[in-house]
Amino acid sequence: MGNLPDVATVCEVYLIVSLSNAIFPFLLSAVKFENCQRSREVGFISSHPNFSVRPDGTVYTQQEVANLSEPVQFMVTARGLHDPHIWETTVKLALVGHLHSLPLTKVREGKNFCVPRHQRGSSANGLRRQKRDWVIPPINVPENSRGPFPHMLVRIRSDQDKDPGIRYSITGAGADQPPSGIYNIDPISGNMFVTQPLDREERASYHLRAHAVDMNGNQVENPIDLYIYVIDMNDNRPEFQNQVYNGSVAEGSKPGSSVMQVTASDSDDSTTANGMVRYRILSQTPHSPIPNMFTINSETGDIVTVAAGLDREKVSQYTLIVQATDMEGNLNFGLSNTATALISITDINDNPPEFTVRTFSGEVPENKVNVVVANLTVVDRDQPHSPNWNAVYRIVNGDPSGHFTIRTNPITNEGMLTVIKPVDFEMNRAFMLTVVVSNQAHLASGIQSSLQSTAGVTISVQDVNEPPVFPVNPKIIRFEEGVPAGTTLTVFAAQDPDHFIHQIVRYAKLSDPANWLRINRTNGQITTMALLDRESMYVRNNMYEATFLAYDNGSPQASGTGTLQIYLIDVNDNAPVLVPREAQVCERTRPNSRINITASDADTDPNVGPFVFELPSFPPSVRRNWTISRLSGDYAQLKLRISYLEAGMYEIPIIVSDSGNPPLSNRSVIRVKVCPCDHNGDCSATGAVAAAGLGTGAIIAILICIIILLSMVLLFVVWMKRREKERQAKPLLIDPEDDVRDNILKYDEEGGGEEDQDYDLSQLQQPESLDHIINKTTGVRRVDERPVIAESQYPVRPSVPHPGDIGDFINDGLRAADNDPTAPPYDSLLVFDYEGSGSTAGSVSSLNSTSSGDQDYDYLNDWGPRFKKLADLYGGGDDD
Repeated sequence: MGNLPDVATVCEVYLIVSLSNAIFPFLLSAVKFENCQRSREVGFISSHPNFSVRPDGTVYTQQEVANLSEPVQFMVTARGLHDPHIWETTVKLALVGHLHSLPLTKVREGKNFCVPRHQRGSSANGLRRQKRDWVIPPINVPENSRGPFPHMLVRIRSDQDKDPGIRYSITGAGADQPPSGIYNIDPISGNMFVTQPLDREERASYHLRAHAVDMNGNQVENPIDLYIYVIDMNDNRPEFQNQVYNGSVAEGSKPGSSVMQVTASDSDDSTTANGMVRYRILSQTPHSPIPNMFTINSETGDIVTVAAGLDREKVSQYTLIVQATDMEGNLNFGLSNTATALISITDINDNPPEFTVRTFSGEVPENKVNVVVANLTVVDRDQPHSPNWNAVYRIVNGDPSGHFTIRTNPITNEGMLTVIKPVDFEMNRAFMLTVVVSNQAHLASGIQSSLQSTAGVTISVQDVNEPPVFPVNPKIIRFEEGVPAGTTLTVFAAQDPDHFIHQIVRYAKLSDPANWLRINRTNGQITTMALLDRESMYVRNNMYEATFLAYDNGSPQASGTGTLQIYLIDVNDNAPVLVPREAQVCERTRPNSRINITASDADTDPNVGPFVFELPSFPPSVRRNWTISRLSGDYAQLKLRISYLEAGMYEIPIIVSDSGNPPLSNRSVIRVKVCPCDHNGDCSATGAVAAAGLGTGAIIAILICIIILLSMVLLFVVWMKRREKERQAKPLLIDPEDDVRDNILKYDEEGGGEEDQDYDLSQLQQPESLDHIINKTTGVRRVDERPVIAESQYPVRPSVPHPGDIGDFINDGLRAADNDPTAPPYDSLLVFDYEGSGSTAGSVSSLNSTSSGDQDYDYLNDWGPRFKKLADLYGGGDDD
C-alpha cells in the first residue's frame, strides 16, 4: 500500500544481549535484508524509541535501558531507497541469563531474505506472478500535537488501485468504535488522517484494520492490521503520593540509619526519560547540628542519616523539603514537584533522673498510716510521661521493718514518701533513709547512672497521746453458767503506751447485751450483776461477749476498747420437753398405729440424751390404754395397749428425764386424736369429726342455731322495709292546702334592670390569696375581710326528712349561723340584686337571726294564709 511492495516477508529475529558495563551507544546485533538483485541500498526504521537501526542493519541503543528483566519486542521496517518495496521483521531482545523467557525455537540472528522483483506475466525462466499480501509498518504519532488537523499519517493503496472502483475503510477502536472519530481515511485516495491531538496517558496505542473493497462491496485485498503508537511527550509532572510524609529516627543513630521513604509517580512513559523520576533534598530545618543531617537516594526516595549528633533534647523534629524531577533529574528540561518530610527524633533513655537536692526531710505523727511524709523531686530531660522519663524510687537503707514506701506521682514524677506501717515514738524517734531513683526503662548503652540519683531522707517521729491498750484482746475466760450476782470474773486492765507521760487510766462498759456485768472504773475488775445463762439469746456457741472502754486523762483524751469473751460451761438446768405435742392414731390397733416421740433439751452434752420416757401411774387409764417402748437413746414409741379405743381426743401425760447429773424430769402432755381409719390407715372424714369431740346431737344443734340466726336477719330486713313505707305514707302535720312546698316558685332570673347592673362584684368575691390577711398583726382586720378561722359545721338535712324533723333542722341551722363568725355579712357594703318592684314584702336586710332572748313572730300573721301555720307554731296565737 502507499508504495505497496510486490513481495513482503515478515520474520522474527531473537537477539540475546548483555548490558553489563555497557558503553553507549551500545551495539546489540545486526539485521540484514537482501533482495534478489543484491541491492544493499535499504533504509531501516525502528518502532522502539530506545533502539535504532543503522543503514548497515546494526541494532544499537544510545542510553541505559531500564526494566529489561522481560524481553523487549519491537518492529523494524526496511524500504529500498530506489525501490517501492517494503520489508518488516519483529525483533525481540533479552538479557543474558533470561533466555528462558524466549520462545522455544532456534535463535536466529541476521537471517537473509530474498525478495523477487515484480514481473508481469511469466518470465523467461518460467517464474509465475504470485499473490502478494499488503503490510504497513507501525505508525508513530507524537502526543499533544498542535496540528493542523486532520493530519495525514499514511497512504494505503492496493494492487488493484488501477480499478477506479476501489474503496478504502478502517475499523477498530479510534475509528468506528469508541473512542470513535480519532482516525479516518479517504475512501478513494486511501489517505489516513488523525483528527485531533492524542494523549498517551489516556491511550498509548491503537489497533485498526484497513479494508479494500470494490463498488459491489467485494473484498479486493485481505484486511491489513494497522498499529499506531502514541509517542510520549514530557507533559506530566511527578506527583507525590502524600504532600506531607512523617518519619522518625532514634536520637543518637549512626550515619546510614534509615529514616523514611518518599515516593512520587509520573504519568509519562516510565521506559523513557519523560517518566524517570529523581529525588533530592532542597532544604533542612533547623540546621542543627549541621545543615545536611540527611540524604536521599535519588532513585528510590529513601532518606537516611549522613551524620551523627541527633539529640532529641536539642532538636526534636526536622523538616525537609524534597523535590522530585523527571527527565532523570535534569533540571533544565525536567518537570519538578515538592513535598514535605517531617522527621521526628524519638527518645532514648540517655538522661538518668537526678534528685534536685541531696537531702530531704519530713516528719510524721506516730501511729498514722497512708500519710505522705516528704515529696522527693527529680529532673529528667527525656521524653515526659514515657518509660525513659517515669521515675522509680527505692529505699535501699534505713527502713528494715518496712514502715515506708515511695509512690511515684504520675503527673509530676515526684516521689511521695508514704507511711504504710505505724511508727512508734517510744521505739524510734527518727529514721535516716537512703533513696535511689531510676527509670522504668534501662539506660541506653554507654550511659552511666548519675551520682545525683541517690539522696538521703531524714524523718522525725512526733509523739501523740496514744490510747490505752489491752494486752490481751479479746480476752477469753471460762465460767459455769448460773454463777450468782456479785461474783468476780477477772481483771480486764489496759496499759498506757505513753511511757514518757504519766497518765491515769479509767474504765467504762461499752457493750453488754444482757446487762450481766459491771467493771470497776479504777482497776478494771469485772463482776456479775445477774445470773449467767448459757441458754440466753445473747449467747452464741456457748460464748458471751462484752466490750469495755479504757481511756486516759491526756490532752486530747484517748481511749481504747477491749473485748471480753466468757465461755459458759453448761450445767443441767433445763428439763427436756416432749416432741411432738400432737399426733393421731387409728381407733383399732394396726401395724402403723404408732407414734414416734422424742425430746428436746436446751442443755448440751452430757446433760441431754439419752432420754427416759415413761407413763405416769395416775390416772390408771393411761397405762391401761397406752404403752411406751424404747427405740433408741433419744426416741421412743407410743402405741395402744388395747385393740380398740373409742374415737376422740386424748391427752396423754408422759414423764421425760435427761441424762444430767442429777437428771431433770418433765411431765409433758401429748394430744392424741383417735379416729376411724380407712384401709390405707388414714383417718376418714367422719372419723375426723368424731375425733374432734362433736357428736351427732352437737352437729344438729349447730345447724338449728344457724337457721334461727338467718331467720332473725330476714325478719329484721322485712321490718325495716315496712317501717320505711309507713314513714313515707304518714300525712303531714299541716293541711294539704296550707302546704307551701307545692307552691314554691323557682325563677332563673336573678338580675334586675340595666340601672341595677352598675356595681362592683369583686367586693363579693373571695380573694385568691389570704397571705395579706394571715400576715397581719393580731387584732387588726378590715371589716370587709373574711376571718381566717375554722368554719362552723352546718347540719346536713336528710334526703327523705320526716315532717316532724323540719323544726329541729331549722333551729339547728339557725343556731349554727348565729355562732359562725365567718358567715356573711362581714362586709360593710351589702349589694343585692334587683328583683323587681311592687313587692308587698319588706326588705330582706331587715331580717335578724339570733337565738338570744324571745322573738316576736306575730308579724307572720300579716303574711297571708300560707304562713298561718308558722304563725300558729311560733307566734303564740290561739290554738285551733
